[in-house]
Amino acid sequence: MASNKILVIDDTTVVRVKVREMLPPGNFEVLEAKDGLEGLNFIRQEKLSLIMLDFLLPKMSGWEVFQQIQAQPELRKIPLVLMSGRKEEVTEKIPEPFEYFEFLGKPFDQKQLIASIKLAMTKAKQPRPEPASVAVVAAKNGAVNSSAIAPGGSLTIAPTAEIAALNEKIVKMQAEIDGLKKQLTQVVTFIKQKIK
Repeated sequence: MASNKILVIDDTTVVRVKVREMLPPGNFEVLEAKDGLEGLNFIRQEKLSLIMLDFLLPKMSGWEVFQQIQAQPELRKIPLVLMSGRKEEVTEKIPEPFEYFEFLGKPFDQKQLIASIKLAMTKAKQPRPEPASVAVVAAKNGAVNSSAIAPGGSLTIAPTAEIAALNEKIVKMQAEIDGLKKQLTQVVTFIKQKIK
């Protein structure tokens, strides 16, 4: 029976198989999850030696899984490799330098995979301050995620300036989305006219 368990959370079968095949033979077992929800269930149920987490996942995003891991002290100690084909998606939410986890850009080769795992294991051992609970504020409906409740039951709320900045970003992103929808409609109309 393998003593070390590595969890690979990625919605692409090819990536999960690739990681399994690139790992050197050893005393470990590779567990696979195809979405964030399945991955989080494994994280809570299994004693893991390493988590490899894709940032874009169905059912529950890698960002949401990451927040759940960070909200629980025993899970934060597990070495973590975040994977994405676009690093800017990760750095939008988590600024560099990545102190406590490693980032692995896709596509990757065996050398990059092994180096990322080693760095993640080193970073996970670093002492870190206890976080003031991650306050997740649902700006639209005012709901508060359970991760915003600190040990002892007190509620921590992100500073108002931070919330205002996030709300500004939401407004800007919505404007960009609306603009892109309009452009897409124009392109579709143009293509339909050309087909006739």
